[in-house]
Amino acid sequence: MRALNHIMVTGGAGFIGANFIRYLFKKTDFAGKVVNLDKLTYAGNPENMTDIVEEWGGKRYFFEKADICDFEAVAAILKKHEIDTLVHFAAESHVDRSIYGPGEFVRTNIQGTFTLLEAVRAFWKDRNDVLFHNVSTDEVYGSLGDEGFFFEDTPYDPRSPYSASKASSDHLVMAYWHTYGLPVTLSNCSNNYGPYQFPEKLIPLMILNIKEEKPLPVYGDGRNIRDWLFVDDHNGAVWAILKGGHLGETYNVGGENEWENILLVNTLCEKMAGVLGKDPEACKRLITYVKDRPGHDRRYAINCDKIKRELGWRQTVNFDQGLDATIAWYLANTAWIEHVRSGAYRQWMDKNYGAR
Repeated sequence: MRALNHIMVTGGAGFIGANFIRYLFKKTDFAGKVVNLDKLTYAGNPENMTDIVEEWGGKRYFFEKADICDFEAVAAILKKHEIDTLVHFAAESHVDRSIYGPGEFVRTNIQGTFTLLEAVRAFWKDRNDVLFHNVSTDEVYGSLGDEGFFFEDTPYDPRSPYSASKASSDHLVMAYWHTYGLPVTLSNCSNNYGPYQFPEKLIPLMILNIKEEKPLPVYGDGRNIRDWLFVDDHNGAVWAILKGGHLGETYNVGGENEWENILLVNTLCEKMAGVLGKDPEACKRLITYVKDRPGHDRRYAINCDKIKRELGWRQTVNFDQGLDATIAWYLANTAWIEHVRSGAYRQWMDKNYGAR
């Protein structure tokens, strides 16, 4: 029987991690303590947790600023909070950034995962009521053609420094299960979207550029296909795995919701035009095709029959509802947007993308 009393979430100030903590407190029967371990790099924002701090801070929610590559710091936090469950979201996650600066991806995504595994192995020793859950991506599987899906046993074929570093992280996690018997589970999810996502990602970038009448950059011919999943549905899957996932198993989590990038951008133009009272065709004229990025995978599509069959998980938010909710959130949270778009983020965008 798993303890699930003291959960540590790495990267809990980021997009998915922050939403996961919020999901735990507001949408589950979880009654324990959550420790948010985050280094607060450019995509980690304490403002993502304001409501959680106000309601549960110092009682059931605790924040620890630390680097997942710092063994001594991680070990001390595990002991201090008597952690019995670790949910590992922390990662460098933007493909473009990995192309320009792969070193940080190797350090955080590989060395960081190794450090966490070593720390929990030393702390938990031979306990079997504990769990290390690794949150990964469908990008480790590579690129699909026009047909077919990624299954849990699809061979890994990463194409970018980001996906290669995540594949390495996954292999380390499973190696610790096979070699040391460390209780682990792993999930590979499709593209997430929703509130609090950093504005470099496709959906929030397009929402904000449409609002500000800036160019809408689309890579290549715009025909690349992604499977989109609302962040709360992803976090519901993670919670289901924590409660009932089989040790040493991988679970694919998908939206079963494939969209060509260009069709998605056109849909966002239409939705935003309706909300803002603009001409949708004028919004679409902002679309600018740009040179494709190196190693750009053509299509991702997840088969998630296993998690449905074994754990009873289902998606609950359809894409139309999810997009409407996401648009409404970004339009209502301008102060948050201005904060995260300042400083290091703006310098990086200016350096690598210029006015685009």
